[in-house]
Amino acid sequence: MRLLYAANGQKGAAMLTGGIGCGKTLLSRVLVQRLTEGKFKVALISNPSLPPVSFLREILYQLGIKTTYKLKVDLLHLLNDEILNNLEKGKDTILVIDEAHMIIANKSISEEIRLLLNFQLDDRFLLTLILIGQPELKTGISEIPQLEQRIAIKYNLKPLNPLETEEYIQFRMKTAGLSKNIFTHEAISKIYEYSKGIPRKINNICDLSLLVGYSTKAKDIDATVVQESINEQS
Repeated sequence: MRLLYAANGQKGAAMLTGGIGCGKTLLSRVLVQRLTEGKFKVALISNPSLPPVSFLREILYQLGIKTTYKLKVDLLHLLNDEILNNLEKGKDTILVIDEAHMIIANKSISEEIRLLLNFQLDDRFLLTLILIGQPELKTGISEIPQLEQRIAIKYNLKPLNPLETEEYIQFRMKTAGLSKNIFTHEAISKIYEYSKGIPRKINNICDLSLLVGYSTKAKDIDATVVQESINEQS
């Protein structure tokens, strides 16, 4: 909701951080899917650890523009023309950078990102930048005041709590076509204890528990089955 608000409101820049396995990349793909259904032209950069010129060329490529230009100034002019062209067509340009924590160690790319936010008119930003990365992204951005001050929306994606973990497992099972929840309350408590609420770890241990339960012909996935699955992971 916050990222969509940043895009729809031309807020300039937004940042989403979260630990490994919390679902950031999944959110970025859902975001891009939502945006491309509307009045947006979206460029998704999944590997930002590129030299400045290659970084700009990748943005243009993701926007559907192939070029033989090699000078940064030419690429910036081409990008500016594309953004203005999109605006004339009633479309806003969105740049989504996944794994954005990788730019912190690359000062030249950090500077390029700051410069991209200079694409603006008197009353609005022409380009919306969305940064998605691990928690060190927030720390690194805070050390670049001229960039940090331009990020209007910041949100940290936390692991699920015990109740959210139970609801998440039930939702996944229902989506898969099961009419009842076969994970016992004790099993879910053990899953949470093991996963600390990280969705990727929840997925992995639930998947293995279903396999173990199937192999032992268990009617339900109880704490014993989950513990056996955890032992296999150790």
